[in-house]
Amino acid sequence: MSADLAALAVHELAPKLESREVSPVDVTEAVLENVARYDDTLRAYIDVYRDDALASARRAEAEIAGGRYRGPLHGVPLGIKDNIYFADRVTTMGSKIHGDFVSRHNATVVDRLAEAGAVFLGKLNMHEYALGGTTDNRYYGTCRNPWALDKSPGGSSGGSGAAVAANMATAALGSDTSGSIRIPSTFCGVVGLKPTYGRISRFGVFPEAWTLDHVGPMTRSVKDAAILLDAMSGYDPRDPGSLNRRSTDTASSLRESCEGLTIGVVEHFYFNDVDDEIAGTVRDAIDLLRQRGAKVRTISIPGLKDAEYALTIIDTCETSTVHRANLRDRAEDYSDDVRMLLECGELPSAVDYLEAQQIRRHMRAEVQEAFDEVDVLAGPTLPIRTPTIGEATAKLNGRDVDALENLIRLVGPASLLGLPTLSVPCGLVDGLPVGMQLVGPATGEQVVLDVGNALESTSPLGDSRASAYLDA
Repeated sequence: MSADLAALAVHELAPKLESREVSPVDVTEAVLENVARYDDTLRAYIDVYRDDALASARRAEAEIAGGRYRGPLHGVPLGIKDNIYFADRVTTMGSKIHGDFVSRHNATVVDRLAEAGAVFLGKLNMHEYALGGTTDNRYYGTCRNPWALDKSPGGSSGGSGAAVAANMATAALGSDTSGSIRIPSTFCGVVGLKPTYGRISRFGVFPEAWTLDHVGPMTRSVKDAAILLDAMSGYDPRDPGSLNRRSTDTASSLRESCEGLTIGVVEHFYFNDVDDEIAGTVRDAIDLLRQRGAKVRTISIPGLKDAEYALTIIDTCETSTVHRANLRDRAEDYSDDVRMLLECGELPSAVDYLEAQQIRRHMRAEVQEAFDEVDVLAGPTLPIRTPTIGEATAKLNGRDVDALENLIRLVGPASLLGLPTLSVPCGLVDGLPVGMQLVGPATGEQVVLDVGNALESTSPLGDSRASAYLDA
């Protein structure tokens, strides 16, 4: 019974918790039992709040029994990436430099989830300072993929992806600056939503690059992602990038049909230099959406070719600014890969940075025009198969390619433009998950969630679930 509780999605648990068919304490204990059993292998967590989580679950149980049910997250155990502040708890950013950092306040997303009645399990492992596409963490352990223990879970939110896939959190939070929600969501076979820039407050989240940073949910289902989005979204005056919009209401109106929607396929970008089997799997998924009523239209967005350059310049320059003092005074306390990235961020000139911003502006206008013709863009989330832990290269149609460059290449435009993007599992290649990326117009979370929900309703993974960790 406990294993079954730990495997349920948020939307499956919620009615059982509301009706008191199951207890928040039983659910939390089931998930914590998995953490205790499997985390020595997976290293998804940096810190586990066992006692506090159980106390919170008991409060939720009493509230629900007293008729004070708060909604679908009440009593649901969640994990949070360790760059999101939790008051009076250490937030490490996956680093040595901030290894003892304690915030006096919660991040806004923590406050909003607490108000919704969520139970916090602890802090999840991540690539140091969120500056990498793996979760090979020098200080807190190498996180492993629950589908294949020699494979990377992706990054930088690898702990979040692994925890959800391995039933060590019912859902989790990640952050995404250059793909850090969508990369691990793909490799771990979970759903990951990067919302519109400013849709979810970043107050109390350690910055990577202030014009690119996002916070979002990583979940077992599209509906779960919608539930978390609705709970966390809404204007926050403490975040200067926050949109002056009310919280979303997407979960209540999700649909499984694509009738009336047009899906845009940008062949020259999203299917260019992509693993053949991944491309075929994603095309099959697009055909499933066509069967659900979608029209599919091939379109061209020439400016996408410049996204990787502009994103790299802006991201590295802003990140190096955040870390300038520590890079000067404590360079030896950064991992080699992170230190090199920060040093590279000091090389571009002011002219380079401003030109990259101009590219961004022109690309935004071009993509907005494309959304006059289509409702969403669809393509592979990633062009390569899941890399092996410790290897800097990956195979792409028989040749070795740089793994990090190819992890960022297709997810980059939505990061650069701040567009809502959903990565949803769409099939398997060699027994490992493949993700489809759905990109919508600004504030278009509803349409990407609708299309993702339509795809999910076809059960593209069948009965396949992560299981390699069970026998470790």
